[in-house]
Amino acid sequence: MDAQLKRGMLDVCVLTAIKNEDSYGYKIIKDMKPYVELSESTLYTILKRLETAKMLTVRSVEHEGRLRKYYHITAAGKNRITEFREDWEEIIPIYNFITREDTRDE
Repeated sequence: MDAQLKRGMLDVCVLTAIKNEDSYGYKIIKDMKPYVELSESTLYTILKRLETAKMLTVRSVEHEGRLRKYYHITAAGKNRITEFREDWEEIIPIYNFITREDTRDE
């Protein structure tokens, strides 16, 4: 898969994982696991990129004697999910064309 396409999709996956409630790294990976395999190092790179792009904010909370970072989606992050869904509506017919069974005789 094209690296840029995959990167954009993973960004949206992470945003979707925190869309309904703030979350932290381990829980994000656990929530995504049935759909997408993601390493911790990849996740934290994505989270930093999304924070820099102002698509999420971060707050630290003490949990069992350590600080845990919680991630919160911003309006810009929600807009990115909406844009992705709109883009995907254009991609689905293209995908269907590419993967259709060729019924013509060769």
